[in-house]
Amino acid sequence: MANVETIPGNVLNDPAQQPTKPRILLAASGSVAAIKFESLCRSFLEWAEVRAVATKSSLHFVDKASLPKDVVLYTDDEEWSSWKKIGDGVLHIELRKWADIMVIAPLSANTLAKIAGGLCDNLLTCIVRAWDYSKPLFVAPAMNTFMYNNPFTKRHLEVISELGISLIPPITKRLACGDYGNGAMAEPTVIYTTVRLSFEPRSTNGGS
Repeated sequence: MANVETIPGNVLNDPAQQPTKPRILLAASGSVAAIKFESLCRSFLEWAEVRAVATKSSLHFVDKASLPKDVVLYTDDEEWSSWKKIGDGVLHIELRKWADIMVIAPLSANTLAKIAGGLCDNLLTCIVRAWDYSKPLFVAPAMNTFMYNNPFTKRHLEVISELGISLIPPITKRLACGDYGNGAMAEPTVIYTTVRLSFEPRSTNGGS
């Protein structure tokens, strides 16, 4: 079963605990494509240290028990339960500091709209609102074709692109609802490869 833990103080940012692998924060929002979240976590574990965030809606599709035991899963419940007193770490801030890269896959139409509007009403969107945009943030949208083709979606994607958020485009296929069209989340292998290839030149340059 996936590990679910709270964070005492600033343990995520203990300077004595230097990372030996990239730190990847994977997040799932409320799309049926979240059924692939387990596969995504396993792909990234081959290369990186992984922490996961799941919205309340995504938990309809994410099987927490099937997630790798090495992946710590955080939900809105931990956001509120981990803070006890002044001086304790605030979860969305601690995760923002911890991560080298954030990947939201799937990104639902609703969460896309929240991010584009600057809303921060759950753990995932609070992390994005606090994000350091000198660090990569990737999104892989997943929604019905009619929603993806809606003018709001185009507008929202333009807004997050201006922030420096990188889009991993959806693909055209038979969707879960039975419709055929563009809007399906990119395959986990494509998401993993895209993120890793973008990070390796950055790592090489940083080490020269």
